[in-house]
Amino acid sequence: MSSLETQQPPLDAEMEKQRAELAGIIARNTGEDGSYATAIQSLFVSRYSHSHDFASVLAQPALCIMAQGRKEVRLADEEFNYDPLNYLVVSVSMPLSGRLADVSPLEPVLALRLDIDPAEISTLIADAGPLGVPNRPVGRGLYVERLDTPMLDAVLRLTRLLDTPKDIAMLAPLIRREILYRLLRSPQGHRLYEIAIANSQGHRVSQAIKWLNGNYEQPLRIDDLARGVNLSVSTLHHRFKAMTAMSPLQYQKQLRLQEARRLMLTEGLEASAAGYRVGYESPSQFSREYSRQFGAPPLRDMARLRSSV
Repeated sequence: MSSLETQQPPLDAEMEKQRAELAGIIARNTGEDGSYATAIQSLFVSRYSHSHDFASVLAQPALCIMAQGRKEVRLADEEFNYDPLNYLVVSVSMPLSGRLADVSPLEPVLALRLDIDPAEISTLIADAGPLGVPNRPVGRGLYVERLDTPMLDAVLRLTRLLDTPKDIAMLAPLIRREILYRLLRSPQGHRLYEIAIANSQGHRVSQAIKWLNGNYEQPLRIDDLARGVNLSVSTLHHRFKAMTAMSPLQYQKQLRLQEARRLMLTEGLEASAAGYRVGYESPSQFSREYSRQFGAPPLRDMARLRSSV
């Protein structure tokens, strides 16, 4: 488990004032519970007033900041918590699930997500020149970092632009670039740096992840995947698991089962048809693996999900 195990000092008075302002901006730009796109490209704000679990999703690279409330994010068997003291960064696409905690209608969760384009990170590195980012082994493609004053200030200035729409086109790209720069210069910025540098092992693993995301229904041949990203089979397996907490085969299975669940829930496909669509040739194997993943066979899980809506 990866979580906040020790009591951390609270935000200082100035940062607390900024956090409260950020929460107010998010509250003004959200209506009912849910996630909302904003006038700023790739910036989303959300409000939730009741504790609940989120279904597994294929999360994309993003910076996630909690202005109010707390969220628990699960990657395989590991848990990552973030709150107003700590932000979450997803550096590569991966299947995640989450749960909101300590939330009520009087104190709803108020959060924002800024999507990250790895190509934008590459451009920033090229423009900025050497950043002095330490060379460290590939770690998880998901991490929690303590929020500091420069990061909170930049995020607040970005969200303030929602109140002055005429300034967004000119100023939002500049502030967004500053935020990405500060992520790179943060203590764990090497995780973003690694996936953005062409020919690094982290970048090659991210290319393998990208291929799996687009071809999860295809038979997986590890030799071919390793050859395609110019890594040995053993290196691909080791680095892939270091980044995602899963082997490539486990990762593909998660993608298949999530998509099958979505097909049954939103398109009304029968279990056998959904399993076949995502690459399962055996209905019994699909049912067994689905039950292990979601705690119930497909029919019972669908009934439970539909009754909760």
